Amino acid sequence: MKITVCIGSYCHVKGSRYIIERIHQLITEKNLAEKVELAGASCMGQCQKKDDSCTEKNVSIRVNDALFSISPEETDAFFEKEVLSKL
Repeated sequence: MKITVCIGSYCHVKGSRYIIERIHQLITEKNLAEKVELAGASCMGQCQKKDDSCTEKNVSIRVNDALFSISPEETDAFFEKEVLSKL
């Protein structure tokens, strides 16, 4: 499974660094380094969309081919639902 977090300037100011650090910590705590790859992307192009995929507080994240938008506060719940439950 590959998790890619947007680290573009817009997502950076919205907390992408925290999200990356927390996901890395969760991968380490749960011994998932062999099953989960964590990466950053300079921009996922979601900020220009006029739908709910990129709101004022959210960061774009891709898990394999599925795109998500989460706030830093949602990181643990997101990891549980979209990563752990699918391994």
